[in-house]
Parts: sequence; C-alpha cells; structure tokens
Amino acid sequence: LSSAASISPAESISQAYSLALYMQKNTSMLLQTYLQYQGSPFSDPGFSAPELQLSSLPPATAFFKTWRTLDDGERLSLAQGAFLALTQHLQLVRDDQSDLNPGSPILLAQLGTARLRAQGLLGNMATIMTALGLPMLPEEDTLGLVAFGASAFERKCRGYVVTREYGHWTDRAVRDLALLKAKYPA
Repeated sequence: LSSAASISPAESISQAYSLALYMQKNTSMLLQTYLQYQGSPFSDPGFSAPELQLSSLPPATAFFKTWRTLDDGERLSLAQGAFLALTQHLQLVRDDQSDLNPGSPILLAQLGTARLRAQGLLGNMATIMTALGLPMLPEEDTLGLVAFGASAFERKCRGYVVTREYGHWTDRAVRDLALLKAKYPA
C-alpha cells in the first residue's frame, strides 16, 4: 500500500466519491430499519419529524448559494466535522439500541456498519485534505455531555435524528465530492 502522501488528489477524491456513493445506497435502508424497530409513532407509515435536531450534530442542509460558494477547504472541513460527529453519534445510538432493542441484530449490525463507513469516509477526507495541503480539523468529542438518564423516547428521537442526518450528510458528501472530482480529474 502506498502512503497517503503519495496518493494524488484525484485518486483520493475518486476513492472517497466511490465510498460515498456506496454509502448513499444504504442510508434509506438504515433509516427504515431504525424506524421499524422503534415502534409507534416512529414505525407509522410516513413518519417524519424534520423539526427534531441535535445541537451536537450539524445539520446537512444549507442554502444552495452558500453551499456553492464554499471553497474546497471549507466544504471539506464542514463534511469532516460532520462525519466526525456522526461516527460518535452512531456509536451512541448503537449503544442505546443495544439496551432498547437487544434482540435486533440486523439493526445493530447496520448501525455498526454505518459507523465504520463514516469512519472510512472521514479517513478518505483526511487523505484528500493532506493531498491538497489543507489544514486538518482536530479530533474532538463532539457529543459533549450525554444525558445517560434520557428516557427511551428521547433516545429513540436522538437515534432518528442521527440516522436521518447520516443520510443527509452522505448525500451532501456525494455532491461535495462530485464538485472536487470535476475540479481534479484523474
């Protein structure tokens, strides 16, 4: 294997883009599986609660003009920060679900896989940033204080927001990386 320093920007962007596309194919399945195991109202047909947010997880939504005018470093830093937060949040959700739904190996496996893929994309982004000479974000505890006494409903809501935002950030990463891929063709 070659070291990160010897990988061209185009090659690292292509690898990250391929992973993000692969992740994108599985995000809706993760969200649907998650909702199915939570019971009503989460498992009710058409359930959606876009107003639910977590202060420790940046939302993926942005005004198009704002997003489009970001430079490569800003775009990658935002995505890197989001996927760092997502890896930590996905672990918390998996821990919550181990307690709330211990008999759900499919859900627990999907959450674990999503976390590993988010970590992989985070690593790919670090490689891209290094290849482009961009500064890296320091790793930090994005969760902050976690209410371990949260009710089952609060933990289910938290998990819903995390799995939903994982999908939104994956979609955004695909768009971010498509822009980079066009800028640095192989």
